[in-house]
Amino acid sequence: MTARPIPVIIDCDTGVDDALALLFAVRHPGLDVRAVTCVAGNTDVDGVVRNTLTVLETAGAGDIPVARGAERPLIEPVRVARHVHGLDGMGDLGLPAPTRVPVDVDAVTLLRREILASPRPVTLIPIAPLTNIALLLRTHPEVVRNIERIVFMGGAVASGNATPVAEFNVWHDPEAAAILLTAGVPITMYGLDVFRQVLVPAADVQRLRASSEPRLRLAGDLLAHRDPATSGDPTPTGGLGDAGAVCAVVDPGGLTTERLPVEVSLGEGPTRGQTVVDRRPRPGESEIHDGVREQPLLDVALGVDVERYVNLWLTTVEKP
Repeated sequence: MTARPIPVIIDCDTGVDDALALLFAVRHPGLDVRAVTCVAGNTDVDGVVRNTLTVLETAGAGDIPVARGAERPLIEPVRVARHVHGLDGMGDLGLPAPTRVPVDVDAVTLLRREILASPRPVTLIPIAPLTNIALLLRTHPEVVRNIERIVFMGGAVASGNATPVAEFNVWHDPEAAAILLTAGVPITMYGLDVFRQVLVPAADVQRLRASSEPRLRLAGDLLAHRDPATSGDPTPTGGLGDAGAVCAVVDPGGLTTERLPVEVSLGEGPTRGQTVVDRRPRPGESEIHDGVREQPLLDVALGVDVERYVNLWLTTVEKP
């Protein structure tokens, strides 16, 4: 008997790799994408809405409801990543404007509505700063009864990218990330430690770019996009980035995870936005002298089967 599709809602800041995630999610038969919500991050929130609608239309999934969400973090000013994703947030590919508009409710309202209306508990996949999710959890805590799991792209065990220790999505709104960790549902952290590893070979990128199918050509152009730090590579591999987190929902066996205490550093200074992951085998002097503080336990991704996820993504996106 065929398993029923997993109902999911994607919260994104589309974004080159967010677009790769959407192209995969809407074509995989094991996922039922009930909604997509948008938040400022890789570009401003109106640009995120535009990019999201364009990608969904290109993928033939124009009927999925899309909502505009938070235009800035809870406390911090908005700090977009156009230096990585281009002025339009989509690699400046000159994509057409979408033909439809977002729904007439905000992201938090759409999240609440779709979560509570789902006949099965929903898996949330935030692949962006976590402002929308934090607002949802604080204003409508009743939604947790119908959330199966949260799989979020964010954080890092080792080094960061926004700062030496902080990953962009968490750094952009640390308070929102801290709220997410207290959701009271199972959480998987798909952080930079695995995010950086899942690379599509150059030959596959070139094949997609040469396709006559607009959806596949878009996928190839997005994979070929480079931020200025790596623009000199003549035959680039393509990082799946956020799309790996969606692959992890479809095929969690491709991840190696460990259940570990995690907290977000909220203080001012060089560690703000760091996800502090405690991998010590036993309590240290701090706990011995000051007592043990309660910290949420997350399934933290420490390893990934790269070939497995690359093949999963390519097979799904290239499927006729």
